[in-house]
This record gives sequence, C-alpha cells and structure tokens, in this order.
Amino acid sequence: MKLVSKRFSVLVVFLCLSFTYLAQTIETTRILFIFDGSNSMNGQWQESSKIKVAKKLMYETMSELSKIDNLEVALRMYGHQTRIYPGLQDCNDTKLEVPFGKDNFDKIKTKINSLQPKGTTPIARSLEYAAQDFPECNNCRNVIILITDGIEACDEDPCAVAKMLREKGIEVRPYIIGIAMDLESLKDFECIGKSYEASTEESFRDVMKVVMSEALNNTTVQVNLLNTAKQAKETDLTMSFYDMKTRELKYTFMHTLDRKNRPDTMWIDPLSTYKLIVHTTPKVEKEGIELKAGEHNTITLDAPQGGLEFRILGAANSYTDIKCVIRKKDEKETINAQRMNSEDRYIVGSYDVEILSLPRILMENVKVEQSKTNRIVIQHAGTVNINTPFFGVASIFTEVKGERVWVCNLEREKLNYQLSLQPGNYTIVYRPARKNSSAYTVSKDFRIASGTSLEVNL
Repeated sequence: MKLVSKRFSVLVVFLCLSFTYLAQTIETTRILFIFDGSNSMNGQWQESSKIKVAKKLMYETMSELSKIDNLEVALRMYGHQTRIYPGLQDCNDTKLEVPFGKDNFDKIKTKINSLQPKGTTPIARSLEYAAQDFPECNNCRNVIILITDGIEACDEDPCAVAKMLREKGIEVRPYIIGIAMDLESLKDFECIGKSYEASTEESFRDVMKVVMSEALNNTTVQVNLLNTAKQAKETDLTMSFYDMKTRELKYTFMHTLDRKNRPDTMWIDPLSTYKLIVHTTPKVEKEGIELKAGEHNTITLDAPQGGLEFRILGAANSYTDIKCVIRKKDEKETINAQRMNSEDRYIVGSYDVEILSLPRILMENVKVEQSKTNRIVIQHAGTVNINTPFFGVASIFTEVKGERVWVCNLEREKLNYQLSLQPGNYTIVYRPARKNSSAYTVSKDFRIASGTSLEVNL
C-alpha cells in the first residue's frame, strides 16, 4: 500500500525490540532519533513553527536523557540536504549525522540547531537505512524514534519496511502521534501500530514523555479491574501509582481496554514498590506492588461498578444546582455530591442518599448493582412567593407522620422571598422583628403542587 503525502503533522515513533534481546538482561539501551528536515517543517503551528517546537522538544529530551545511565543516542536526519522543487524531490536525502557513542547529547543538540528544513519526506527509506545504524551488540535494546511532520512523500511503503524488519527478527512497535491530524488520516498508520493525537505543544510534550518512558523501560503492566463475575471488564477510570517509600506520585493513567477488549499495557519503572489507587467512587487501592523487571506484570483489583441516576419528573435538564449527597451505608463521610439530572458510577454496594431539595429527601440503603443504573426520580418542585409587611423572623415547616418538621429559615432583612419546594403541605411561622412580644406571631398554612406557583401574603 502506498501512503500518499499529506500536509498534516505527525510524530511516528518506532520501538524496535529484538526478540533475542528481550530474553536477556538489558544492559544498554540505544535510541536512534530520525528527525524530519523537510521543507514542510517550516510551517506555522500554534504560536511558532513546527521546526521550532520540535527543536525545543528535542533539546528538553536530550537534557533529560543525559542523566540516564546505560543509554546511548544517535541522530539520523532526512530532507535536510537537497531543496525540494515542484516535480523534483530527492528520495535519497537521508543521512546518519551523529553515530552512536558515549555522551552524544550535546552533539545532537548542535546538529539539530543548525538544521534548515528544505527537502522531501522519505520515511520508508530512512527507516530501512536506520536498521544499519546500530553497531553489533549482543546485549542491547534498540529503539528508533521517528519525528516527522508528514506522511511518506516518496514512492515507497513504510508498512512494507516495517514488515521487512519483523521478518529479519526485529519486532517493530510504532507509536504515531498526530499533530493537528484528523483521526481518519491516522488510520493510514494502523498497518504500523498505535496512534496518538497531539493538538497542542503541551500535549506534544506529554506524549513524548510517555514514549520515552516506554522506550527506556521494558517492564510492562496491565491492571485488571474485576466486576462481580471476576471478569476484567471495568474501565475508563483514572489510576495513580505512588512510590511507597517517597509517597511521590509516579504515574497517572486513564484505564482503557484495547481493540480486543483486554486491559491496555503500560510501561512502568520496576525499581519502585507501588501503591495503586483506582479512582472509583469510593476509591479502591492496593499497596506493596512489586514488579518483575523485564516481564509482563498483571495487577488485579475488585472494582465492580453500577450507576446512580437522579432525575426530576418532567423537569428535563433544569434544577441541576440541586446536589445529591452520597454516603456509604451507615457512614458519615460524603463520597460524592452528584448533580440532579445526572448519572454517575459507584462501586457495587449500598448507599445512603440525601437530596438537598427543600425539604431535604433522605433515602437509606439505596442499591448499586453490577452494570445496572438505579434511577431515582423526585417530583417537580413548585414555587412559592412569600411577601411580609415588615422585616422579621420566619421559618418554614412541613408535616411528616403527624409531626412538624423544620424545612428552612428565611432571611431577616428581606420582605419578599421566592422558594422552590417539593409538593406538599407547609406552614410559615412569622413575627415582625420590631415586635418584642410572642403575641405578634403569625402562622399561615399553604399547599404546593408540582410545577405550579403560589403567592403567600402575611
């Protein structure tokens, strides 16, 4: 398949791991950066140009990599030697500018700094030649990171090159990050590997950090979040990994399932002992997690979930300022204040609910069941307009099982009030503030019907 040239920006990352290397203890990681020097890198992006942003990111990356032991880097560039003209392009314009060696980080910075983009985009040929850039090594892990602002521009196929590398015993794991690239265009890279979208310079930087983390660590992890049937089907939850010694937050991931409906794989440093918090409601956590370096690790937690949905009968999306307080059954701590007319997920179990309407609605032992949504509907409130002749002291009461129950107090320095009350019978008790005798107390009963408005004059 031929990949046609597009003007969208992409960052394509190839992680090339030899099967024989994975069977051994990794002593040295070697990263070959293939950097795009084609003319289109001069194009505007965000508040700068693509080449300026890419150079800045490379400087930051080199500075961080220089602190890492047992790491060597090299630089190949393409599209930087021959200027492109309409109908004329040099598809051989690719060169290893900085070979592998100790402390090559500053050399790469200098070479990148001198780059003046001018040529075309021979991705397939650069990838093919890059396989020859790694000196013989019996105990190395080889990584290729290709940074480009365009898809293959020459009559060659990167997919075919990736297949050729695999046939030679090199496992190719590419990562494609699209900058201002639509998702349909990113599908052209499915024959190569995973794709990411970077719409800003900051997201570009964040994605590069993820890629470098994966490149430098061959220890993989998947987190199985189990439902009540002990199936790893729960997902779309934020996960925080903390170093148990330093208590430092080390990694944050949003859990997902891959195309085969399996928990996705993450790359994590195996040197720490971790505490994992999965941000369900309420949260679930696991301590003392130790990873086996160089292996695929599975972490399992019970995280069965169901839903609670709160709706006002016939009120559509209005009254969303009403909060529904959620607590675990027989516990005082509030675990969520969910908006009315919304749905949220909770760990399977029993909860106490307090809806902060007027009057408040208390519900005990509300069930949350696996993969089901418990829909709680309350009546549409009515509106009462209360007018008082003087500033005064006033309270609203209702009646429950023959007993007067307080609903709310009214402000002393107001003459007019508007309240939304649940349908029912109410009493207002009022005394003018300037009267110092209880004999001036006034009580007035009124009834609120759903969705109606009532005027009460004292």
